[in-house]
Amino acid sequence: MPDGSSYPIVRAENLAKQVNSPEGELVLLHDIDLTIVAGEAVAIIGASGSGKSTLLGLLAGLDTPSRGQVWIDGADLFALDEDGRARLRGAMIGFVFQSFQLLPNLTALENVMLPLELAGRGDAREVAQAVLARVGLDARRNHYPKQLSGGEQQRVAIARAFAPQPKLLFADEPTGNLDRATGKRVADLLFEINQELATTLVLVTHDETLAQRCNRRLELETGRLKGEA
Repeated sequence: MPDGSSYPIVRAENLAKQVNSPEGELVLLHDIDLTIVAGEAVAIIGASGSGKSTLLGLLAGLDTPSRGQVWIDGADLFALDEDGRARLRGAMIGFVFQSFQLLPNLTALENVMLPLELAGRGDAREVAQAVLARVGLDARRNHYPKQLSGGEQQRVAIARAFAPQPKLLFADEPTGNLDRATGKRVADLLFEINQELATTLVLVTHDETLAQRCNRRLELETGRLKGEA
């Protein structure tokens, strides 16, 4: 839980997204205003099609809004060009996705090393090995994703996300492709490391049990933020 010295690490104002469809303009998000304080764990919940993943993509700068602004650690995200947003993500944001998003031609160790190498870290191998050991996969570090179970792949993805020690971690349905028991183990690990590093966690999930572990739950309904659930 954040303390009194925490500050807004994510802030959105009037954030909206529309796309064109054969039926006309489709509104995905309606003028979202939100603030996330450094150190919080915040769940974004709602039914399928409510705009959860769209909102996460905009907050991370992976997509651009139709209107509105997002500030990440005080930086005006959409005042930056695409390269600038990529640099900001590389410097302070980690990601965990439902589909793991591991590179199939890289070993577990190489997947975890990748963001460290892109950041120019000379200790990429040592750090990656330590984080893989932390998630219980030291013995599997030279295996490729296809040689790992779904739960093991997601643990590699968590190790990759946390290896650069980001200030902010976005997780989109991180247990969605896992059975209940494996999902619980992965969620336990996600929250344990998150608390160890005091990372701000923004989590999209359908899983009410997972959402309840967060400090706050923000509910979306048909693209509108209903408030805290």
